[in-house]
Amino acid sequence: MVRRLLAVEPCRRHLRDLLTDDPGRAVRYTATVGDLRLDWSRQPVDDRLLDDLRAVAGAAGVGGRLAAMVAGEHVNPTEDRAVGHMALRAPVGASFVIDGVDVVPAVHAVLRDMAAVAERIRADDSITDVVNIGIGGSDLGPAMAVAALADHAHPRLRTHFVSNVDGEDIARVLAACDPSSTVFIVVSKTFGTVETLMNARTARRWIVDALGEDAVAGHFVAVSTDAERVRAFGIDPSGMLGFWDWVGGRFSVWSAVGLSVMIAIGPEAFADFLAGGRLIDEHMTSTLAEGRLAENAVVTLAMIGVLHRSILGRASRAVVPYSAALARFPAHLQQLEMESNGKSVTLEGTAVGVPTSGVVWGEPGTNGQHAFFQLLHQGTDVIPVDLIGFATAGHGLTEHHDLLVSNLLAQAQALAIGRPSTTEPHRHFAGDRPSTLILAERLTPSVLGQLVALHEHIVFVQGVVWGIDSFDQWGVELGKELSGRITPDLVGSGPLDSHDAATRAAIEWYRAHRRG
Repeated sequence: MVRRLLAVEPCRRHLRDLLTDDPGRAVRYTATVGDLRLDWSRQPVDDRLLDDLRAVAGAAGVGGRLAAMVAGEHVNPTEDRAVGHMALRAPVGASFVIDGVDVVPAVHAVLRDMAAVAERIRADDSITDVVNIGIGGSDLGPAMAVAALADHAHPRLRTHFVSNVDGEDIARVLAACDPSSTVFIVVSKTFGTVETLMNARTARRWIVDALGEDAVAGHFVAVSTDAERVRAFGIDPSGMLGFWDWVGGRFSVWSAVGLSVMIAIGPEAFADFLAGGRLIDEHMTSTLAEGRLAENAVVTLAMIGVLHRSILGRASRAVVPYSAALARFPAHLQQLEMESNGKSVTLEGTAVGVPTSGVVWGEPGTNGQHAFFQLLHQGTDVIPVDLIGFATAGHGLTEHHDLLVSNLLAQAQALAIGRPSTTEPHRHFAGDRPSTLILAERLTPSVLGQLVALHEHIVFVQGVVWGIDSFDQWGVELGKELSGRITPDLVGSGPLDSHDAATRAAIEWYRAHRRG
């Protein structure tokens, strides 16, 4: 597959010429999937190249791999697990069999339990603050979704997220809350994640100091699979919300991990969020099952990403939502894409042979325009950009929104077309800077679900083409393991012979300067 991928010949024409000579590409290279208008007309592709890229995806077995995932096969071989996040948004009556069991009834049972918790908290006027304690996928997805859907949030409830083990994170949240009116959601599959438990214990002490030991049960909800550890913490496991090994953290916002989202926006809106994700699932499964690869917009966008990374060698991609509500969306995509496809070894255990996931980064426009767009327009690296925008905003300030969208479209145009100057080199804009434009009428729970699922499937397709396991994350383990060995040495006084010279020197410095 690497040989076939490297044999793909890029399109060498300037985007300005492609758009001028073939204005019809503005229609041909745009697709509507669900409520999303996906526009890749400003990407360096033509019909021949798109056919070649789709052929690579077909030869890599994208359709078969998706069918295997839907059939519940263990497509995560390094952990010997199925991958079932699509089951989390399956409708009642659908079937998704994993290890001989149809998991959809259990998924909906958890959704009902979540709704009961959410409705209780939303109806309790004594509760003003909900604090989600988790890290990685137990934080990034929910935090992104709550911020994105703030227009749909309960007017009384404030939702906070604590993830960093740095005490500043939880200290600032606790300072803004009152113990008597605060509920904590502790999200940890094993209830053993070091950072999460450190923060949870701090929150527990805060509650106990103010309200007494008996208050713990009433102020904490656990999302976990380990009932004994939850009980030991002081939470009745009968109220514990569970999830499953076949759900990876970065794909888990659809599950009980998204309880904070459901509390904020309500069960009905959360159901719309799930339904939005399901629209993208249906586009993926129907087009691939029927052999309509060329009509699969997700595959097209995924393969354009492969073109930039593996053929053109572009090491990063900027994600710029022209929506302040989506401020945390780039951070969610960082984990989704970089933890999934930041791999250098194939499923067979050999070197991949081409660059895989690059760096994903970004900020909302127009803030980004006054920070890093100088580099996007005139820097020495060509950095592909995803631009996301909406026709209607939730705030009603139409003049603001018109100006925002004009900036969005102007940037897409300027990046592609440029403005050549032979007399003023410092004002020369070469153009030929690629972008994908993603538009929707407005940011609703359903549209957010579509955006998240779109990128989940892009990650899946790219992982298949690269021949890697997109669903493990062994790269996060070594640093955590070493941290466990370093922690006792930081506060001890014994020899440091087990560490390298640089680490020993840093530990000795810390010992000498540590206070507290």
